[in-house]
Amino acid sequence: MPIRTALPPDAQALASLGERLWRETYTGLIPEMNLELHLAETFGPAQQGAELADPANATLVIEVDGAFQGYALLRARGPEVETPTTSFLRPLEVARFYVDKALHGTGAAQSLMSGVLSYAATAGHDGVWLQVWEQNPRAIRFYAKAGFTDAGEATFRVGEQVDRDRVLVHTLMARPT
Repeated sequence: MPIRTALPPDAQALASLGERLWRETYTGLIPEMNLELHLAETFGPAQQGAELADPANATLVIEVDGAFQGYALLRARGPEVETPTTSFLRPLEVARFYVDKALHGTGAAQSLMSGVLSYAATAGHDGVWLQVWEQNPRAIRFYAKAGFTDAGEATFRVGEQVDRDRVLVHTLMARPT
């Protein structure tokens, strides 16, 4: 599965993909008003351009026949919640991780996660963490298979709604720099 790092000129394609995948994942699970508020705040070419330009971020994309089919937004920062297992010296957050439903069951998500973990290790991060909605058992199972363990809970705002997430962590072997 072809995976590459997104570049600033990819902002429009990434904005379209991010909004489409988020909408497909959460429509019917989140009230429409909150869904639309979140999409307006989070996606769009300007927001994606700013994320792509931020040196603390990296975005890995799955590209098939010139079209983005999945992505992971990575941020070099630690969790806002304190847990004993999230005290990494150089943490990397998986802020977003989505793969088009057409690629589910093909190994695409596993390839993207492998790319995330490889990127993290190569960049000198000693741990990776993420938040996942506690009402998304499929995602929780996927992350557990990828080696993530539960380290606590946090909240996540979607429009006017505040949901409870699980904080999952994956410890990496530190590579000498």
